[in-house]
Amino acid sequence: MKTQKHYPPRMPSNTPLYDRDFHAWANQQAGHIRARRFQDIDVENLAEEVECMGRSEQNELASRYVVLIAHLLKWKYQPGGRGASWLDTIWEQRRQLRKHLQRNPSLGPKMDSEFFEDVYATAKVDAAKETGKSRNDFP
Repeated sequence: MKTQKHYPPRMPSNTPLYDRDFHAWANQQAGHIRARRFQDIDVENLAEEVECMGRSEQNELASRYVVLIAHLLKWKYQPGGRGASWLDTIWEQRRQLRKHLQRNPSLGPKMDSEFFEDVYATAKVDAAKETGKSRNDFP
């Protein structure tokens, strides 16, 4: 008789729920909070996930700036490619950045010179890939 393979592979039952089934764990934690069963909360993993959510908001901000700056670089240094699509992307990223910062005002102070140096370096690489230019062609 053939052994049936399981996908995904089953984990031992003594593996913590957080590692076995994240979705079930998240719902369980929400249930504990709503029921005010604070003694049952997986404090360490929950704290890690909440911090991860905060990093995700900062990553979204950086990603939107990369797209915006890459399109502004393409707009300036490849005028022959200008079109409605690029302009739409520029306006949409600006709109989304405004909304994102309104919803997350604590991100404002995180936008320091190091943040923008990283964003700009990534945007130059993206613009170079899309234009066929060298990233050194951009200031």
